[in-house]
Amino acid sequence: MFPKILLVGYLVLFFILGIHPYDRGVWFAENLPIILIVLLLVVSYGRFRFSNLSYFLMSCLIVIHTIGGHYTFERVPFGFVTELFDFSRNHYDRLGHFSVGFYAYPMAEILLRRRLVNSKWILLLFPIFFIFTVAGAYELFEWQFALMADPEAGIAVLGSQGDVWDTQKDILSDALGSFFAMALFFSLNKRSIRERIG
Repeated sequence: MFPKILLVGYLVLFFILGIHPYDRGVWFAENLPIILIVLLLVVSYGRFRFSNLSYFLMSCLIVIHTIGGHYTFERVPFGFVTELFDFSRNHYDRLGHFSVGFYAYPMAEILLRRRLVNSKWILLLFPIFFIFTVAGAYELFEWQFALMADPEAGIAVLGSQGDVWDTQKDILSDALGSFFAMALFFSLNKRSIRERIG
């Protein structure tokens, strides 16, 4: 039931924020990967049911990204954080990247429940490496989009806001999110890990 509530919430948010976004090209580019994730989760629902916590963690990226697509990430009203920490740029995109790392949790759930690993170290590291791989691939996609799209949409999707180390910081944010997710996974699933792996 909980995943269905999240899905309905996402659809409402998607349609509301699809009305008059700041830039329709950016909105499309930012929402396309999220729509694909949602479709994958809907299709897989009958075959593999994640925990409610997994669905919640995965929904964080979906919501953050959908909001970012409406405004463009650098224009999301996130000024209170920028002012609080005296940042020189809007770091809403870093929050989005941090939430990408949350997908390590459902990855670990698949590995454990399907008994695909027989080592705690592989259970810990594989989801983190998976996030690193996805993060790097996505940064390459963003770079190519910025080169091929019209200049303004490409720069908005890239979202570097003048930071030459933006790509590296984005990947670091993804990784930190995955560390958080795996710490959470191991703390909440000690018994299952012990029973299935030892």
